[in-house]
Amino acid sequence: MPLDDPPVRALPSRALGWPWLVALLLFAVALSGWELYWRDYGVAPSYRNSDGAWAIQRRRIDQGEGDATVIIGSSRVLFDIQLPVWERLDGERPIQLALEGTSPLFLLEDLADDTDFTGRLVVGVTPLLFFADFSRRHAVLPYYRNESPAQRAGQRLSMWLLEPWLAYYDPDFALFTVLERQPWPARPGVPNEVAVRRLSVADADRATRMWDKVERDPAYRALARDIWSRLLQRPPPPPAAAHALRDKQIARAVAAVGKLRARGVPVVFVRAPSAGQWLEMERKAFPRAATWERLLAATGAPGIHFEDHPQLQGYELPEWSHLSASEAERFTEALLPLVEEASTRPAPAAPPES
Repeated sequence: MPLDDPPVRALPSRALGWPWLVALLLFAVALSGWELYWRDYGVAPSYRNSDGAWAIQRRRIDQGEGDATVIIGSSRVLFDIQLPVWERLDGERPIQLALEGTSPLFLLEDLADDTDFTGRLVVGVTPLLFFADFSRRHAVLPYYRNESPAQRAGQRLSMWLLEPWLAYYDPDFALFTVLERQPWPARPGVPNEVAVRRLSVADADRATRMWDKVERDPAYRALARDIWSRLLQRPPPPPAAAHALRDKQIARAVAAVGKLRARGVPVVFVRAPSAGQWLEMERKAFPRAATWERLLAATGAPGIHFEDHPQLQGYELPEWSHLSASEAERFTEALLPLVEEASTRPAPAAPPES
């Protein structure tokens, strides 16, 4: 036999019926145990906040709903603006495109360049994210533009067959995620990353509300606050760099709002409530005069700041950054008339360029 010919070894013929059956049984037992464990923890099935779910909502503008109200921003307007309440009061269900942990400026620019969008735009402003250009979810746009038929089919199958039925089917409860957040000993040179835990539940159209465990479980609420505390203690960038980035972000907003205004799209900025250490940090690092007021003056767009309206104050924020589910309903009822009034207010002339 030539040396370059691989050896061939015939496998014995063997029926695999029982091994397959045992493997299937073990799989079912393990899966059921994992599901029951998380249900006992308080988890219920919920739709995943995936790039594919976001792309479905973004395509609604392409498919004839360009005149709708669209919400962009970060997790505060994602959690705090309740689509069912808005629809009940206004007769229209907005398109929810807000993304957690991310500045919405790239979405503002995308909609400004999309002539199919002619509706009304509500832009949530979380100072740390908006003025410092956090970009945790920027991959949604290339995903939406390049999503393959197989990815679309997989997203639909997930939403039909898995997400409404399985509690564990969420990235926060994946086995390797759970293993990573165990209190492992610190290793030199390996950063100890702090990951935000699950805070919300969502419907198929990304209508989102706070997970009730954050409200009713004192230990879990304390965990959420502790994670925020550690994240907020990170040292800020040098003042010169922070100011330059803030100016850049405002300039981007000015350009995008100008394009939208040119084709008659009203833009309303919304500063949702915050409390505790979040509010303390925001007041210190992002004072209103240097951020919020400059943004409104530069863009000429109206803004709704919770500190300016008694009906937007006095809400419960279990972990300082988002409203509880019941409070979010009341907040939406109070916010909608303000958005209606602001979006019909004549826009002032754009300030001259300096």
